[in-house]
Amino acid sequence: MREILGRRRRLLSRRNNGRPEMLSAALTFATEWQWPVLPGVAADPQGRARCACPDPECTVPGAHPFDPGLLAATTDERMVRWWWTNRPSAPVVLATGGKAPCAVSLPALAAARALDALDRKGMRLGPVVAAPTRWSILVAPYSMEQLGELLYAKDFVPGSLRFHGEGGYLALPPSETGQGQIRWERAPLPGSAAPWVPDVEAVVDAVVEALTRTGVSAPEL
Repeated sequence: MREILGRRRRLLSRRNNGRPEMLSAALTFATEWQWPVLPGVAADPQGRARCACPDPECTVPGAHPFDPGLLAATTDERMVRWWWTNRPSAPVVLATGGKAPCAVSLPALAAARALDALDRKGMRLGPVVAAPTRWSILVAPYSMEQLGELLYAKDFVPGSLRFHGEGGYLALPPSETGQGQIRWERAPLPGSAAPWVPDVEAVVDAVVEALTRTGVSAPEL
């Protein structure tokens, strides 16, 4: 009985350390939702605010691909299992674009106010990823030409908006990065189907309008 209880405690400890959780999340994204993922570079264990990559001025510590590179992102179950078996605490990084969702991100405070305004307006949003300093609204895949035309048609676009499209990436929950924990501000609905996401036009239009109406200038971050 003691051995069984001890084994159970070890298993619970592993869950608390996030190791099985990371593999489970990566498998959900890759195999159930068909989102290509890969492990991100870890934060520097000697200084969590720094990155383990060679760039001493890395702006997204522990939240980007390095080895393997972004082109290695896959939905293959065997590869995902191999990666997170060998690197159980590695962040899960989504390769945006293609058939995978893209994202529109903005500073966290401005994003919180914008989401409140969109809720009052009754706009439907899909999943929203929250990092300590920025939130990212997942949107349907778009082309650079589509995005360019959308932005060109606007009189004003906050300079702090960021667009994660083809060739981009985004760390997904429950990753732990050098800047802190990645979490769901708006979690996907339970189920095996890939979450619904809105078109980028609707999100950009609504976010710009919400920021303007609430008087939030969304300063550069």
